[in-house]
Amino acid sequence: MNTAGMLAEAFDRVGEAVHAAVEGLTTDDLNARADAGANSISWLVWHLTRVQDDHIADAAGTGQIWLTEGWADTFGLPFDETATGYGHSADEVAAVRVDSADPLLGYFDAVHERTLDFVAGLEGHALDRIVDEGWSPPVTLGVRLISVIAEDLQHAGQAAFVRGMLERA
Repeated sequence: MNTAGMLAEAFDRVGEAVHAAVEGLTTDDLNARADAGANSISWLVWHLTRVQDDHIADAAGTGQIWLTEGWADTFGLPFDETATGYGHSADEVAAVRVDSADPLLGYFDAVHERTLDFVAGLEGHALDRIVDEGWSPPVTLGVRLISVIAEDLQHAGQAAFVRGMLERA
């Protein structure tokens, strides 16, 4: 398996986990929070998708799907349209609400498709390219992609946990 194939496999596993956590849930379940400080499935999936969209767009030199394909308007959230959820307060988490799984999965699937297109074109030493000099050491594309995969899987797992908790209640 080449590097592009391995990355595609990892991102596909994220997609499987996201769909398994979201599909078939009611509006109440998607927006439920264990307590006032907890994250909902809606916020978790929105956030992991926003981070992936932001980071892949930056690495690919493209616009974020959130902005270029109208997803910011679809969600209509009450904060800056460039927000990814990083550092969100409990009130901001509560503001990420959906009426169904459709916008969450629609946005995720669009970002996932763009991500797979991007990683399919990676060859040679592409993963060694510095994409963020704001860290010491600077972040390479390979490290950035692994970070996105790790965060996505963590948040998808959290969403699955919340789903399981709701199903057992």
